[in-house]
Amino acid sequence: MLDPFGDFETRGYLQNVEGLKNLDEVKVLEHTFFEANLEDAFHFLREIKGALTYKHFLKVHYILFNDFYPWAGQDRLQLGVGSLVEKGNFQFEESSMAQRAVEWGLEMGNNPAVLTKKPGVVMGQFAWGHPFLDGNGRTMLLVHTELCARANFSIDWTNSKKADYLQALTNELRTPDKGLLDAYFQPLIQKLPERKVWIEHIKTLSGLDGANTEDDNMSYTADDALARQRYEEANKLRKRSLQGHPNPASEITSRDV
Repeated sequence: MLDPFGDFETRGYLQNVEGLKNLDEVKVLEHTFFEANLEDAFHFLREIKGALTYKHFLKVHYILFNDFYPWAGQDRLQLGVGSLVEKGNFQFEESSMAQRAVEWGLEMGNNPAVLTKKPGVVMGQFAWGHPFLDGNGRTMLLVHTELCARANFSIDWTNSKKADYLQALTNELRTPDKGLLDAYFQPLIQKLPERKVWIEHIKTLSGLDGANTEDDNMSYTADDALARQRYEEANKLRKRSLQGHPNPASEITSRDV
């Protein structure tokens, strides 16, 4: 069981406000709050006039999940837990670099020409950063949707199959910017629908409710040697994939958020 705070027995799964321990119950209530706050999150993004930033990324997570998780809107580094994240034997970015990873995705995503060409690379960067203890997928889905809207297109998620998407995303995570997730998105790119239909579309997406969760395979480790080794191997593979590619993240310094 995922327990980065070490207080599962006293405060439940990830310190949720109800102190729930049963993961099925947690996911039902978590998704209830997500749906209830979805419109507010999109409204927040719509009101931002300039480029989306990491601060906005954190705020979306806060809006979606603050009613259920008291730490919502804070990343792993701010919380001081989950230095290394592993799910399904894949290591994500370490907490000290998560902000840079997401900011690279935002830098690309805020450029409509780049996003139109590489929507999968942008999504992959958000996923690689994995800044939150929970709710990463739903947060980056909303931010990515807003960025696509600003570039005057959308991803037809209703015709996306969860298993196929997750496999394409995993491939993108392992070897980024090789066109793997971009190719998956390509036939799903469509004209921008009216904003009022976004919420209903997202509510109907399969898998967002946490059903058949794989969280039992998720672990957060601070100083486990084996986890560190797997992280270094994943990072090395990613760097080799990106060799020769411009990487704005290398030029971004950590900012106060």
